[in-house]
Amino acid sequence: MTTNDTSPSPLLPHLFRTEYRNIVGVLCYRFGIEHVEVAEDIVSDTFLSATEHWGTEGIPENPVGWLYTVAKNKTRNHLKRNALFEKKLAAEIRYSAETSEEIEIDLSIKNIADSQLAMIFAVCNPIISAESQISLALNLLCGFGIQEIADAFLTSKTVVYKRLNRAKEKLKEANIRIEQPTLSEINSRLDTVLTTLYLLFSEGYYSQNENTTLRKDLCAEAMRLNSLLLDNPTTNKPAVNALLSLMCFHSSRFDARLDEIGQIVLYEDQDETRWNQELIGLGKDFLIKASTGNEVSKYHLEAGIAFWHTQKEDTQHKWESILQLYNNLLILEYSPIAALNRTFAVSKSRGKEQAIAEAEKLQLTDNHFYFSLLGHLYSGLNDAKALQHFETALALAATDSEKALIKRNMERVTARRD
Repeated sequence: MTTNDTSPSPLLPHLFRTEYRNIVGVLCYRFGIEHVEVAEDIVSDTFLSATEHWGTEGIPENPVGWLYTVAKNKTRNHLKRNALFEKKLAAEIRYSAETSEEIEIDLSIKNIADSQLAMIFAVCNPIISAESQISLALNLLCGFGIQEIADAFLTSKTVVYKRLNRAKEKLKEANIRIEQPTLSEINSRLDTVLTTLYLLFSEGYYSQNENTTLRKDLCAEAMRLNSLLLDNPTTNKPAVNALLSLMCFHSSRFDARLDEIGQIVLYEDQDETRWNQELIGLGKDFLIKASTGNEVSKYHLEAGIAFWHTQKEDTQHKWESILQLYNNLLILEYSPIAALNRTFAVSKSRGKEQAIAEAEKLQLTDNHFYFSLLGHLYSGLNDAKALQHFETALALAATDSEKALIKRNMERVTARRD
């Protein structure tokens, strides 16, 4: 049966995003990474059939069930007509054209979750670059199209297309299997998986792309994939909880980071009523769960820093806590950007003069955030020098929103001098 609605276009893009990844994941889980293009073709053909059929016959009462049935049928038809494919997999899938036995495509909720978990560990493989891992994750695990991935990376469709093809070929050449990770594989590979999810989230949260919807989608997908790890007892580890805690705390302030016209709002100027208290609560819950065991990951420390940033009170205790967390983070895993962010905490806890001395040691002269921070630190101490740093930051800034923020800061300094 179908509904009276004969305009499937609003529904199909949503279903393509959510169900494309589910069906592709199950088919790859069943047949292997070497047949990923076949899986993608079958699913694309399924959605083409939906576009044609639903446009004339109306949307079925169970659109997802309709897609799953058509995908199963198209898979069986492909196996029957492709002798080479059938021959290669005959022993494994116990399919014979001489019998009436048909292969079962299990699209149950449990098998979809199992396939997604297996795909995460297959895609997040160190034999391919971090950018390729993120691109493949967006494509195969999140249902993002080539153009969306290109937009996320601020690059061209051609670059993304080549990147995905090279990554798939490397995984095939290495004979990477899509299967449930063993305990030893989890222990050896979980760090790589978490790094990929961390980078995927960061691509959305800190992206220079000014498409807010796309950036939120990237963050949401990173959180969804992280949640899949928590749903499985074997991958529900303290570091996984810590990373999701970090994502929750950051996401809670997403809407407050931009004003009504899309311009960046500095932390000190954010309207805390726009912070999502439900996400802050979830972040606290995951951080508590992350406290088990005796290992502290960088995600624990970054989640702690992010937690304190959800506490608006500008107290000495708050900034001293953030400073100590940054100190431990830099000992655990040094990062120039983390060191730069630390100097802001130094200014709040120990004063601007000490922060300037520590910031200038970093010499991040190709980074506009470095000069923006120096402009902020010199403001009120040496306004002429502050303006010089802001002018350098303005020349290095890449996006209109970043440039607008720097100009507003320069106007504040100029107004105070006048």
